[in-house]
Amino acid sequence: MIKTRPDWERRIAELWTTFDDHEPEDFLAKVKELAAELPADDAVANYELASAHDSIGNEAEAATHYRMAFEAGLDEKRRRQATIQYASTLRNLGRVEESVALLTAERDAVSDELDDAVTAFLALALTDLGRDREAASLALGALSRHLPVYNRSLANYARALVEE
Repeated sequence: MIKTRPDWERRIAELWTTFDDHEPEDFLAKVKELAAELPADDAVANYELASAHDSIGNEAEAATHYRMAFEAGLDEKRRRQATIQYASTLRNLGRVEESVALLTAERDAVSDELDDAVTAFLALALTDLGRDREAASLALGALSRHLPVYNRSLANYARALVEE
């Protein structure tokens, strides 16, 4: 029997809050149990499986579940989170150019509270490509929006890193 979706969402959220209390394989087993309550092709179930695999270092398996989640269709918030996470997974798998392409497209596509997360993971990927000044510029530009003072100065210095 499939539990109501709000109950399922609550239980998966509670499980994630206890991530550090579990051994990696135990955590994955618990996510698999919850995912099995939903249809095999469910976007959210595959997203959660991808996230769990990703969190315990199973990047190749995570990538498979991310692709399945995208194909099944995620709501916008989870789609954006999945894009960030998948791009990070691709980077860890050595597919850095794909990671940069995904995150660059994501930066241009929408704007929400995850903008700085997209930028941070893009900066990481750029460093793997030896594009350190561009990475620093992005990271400092994102950081400049959160400082209590010096916002404008830091943003200008960040831009100058790539204009030189």
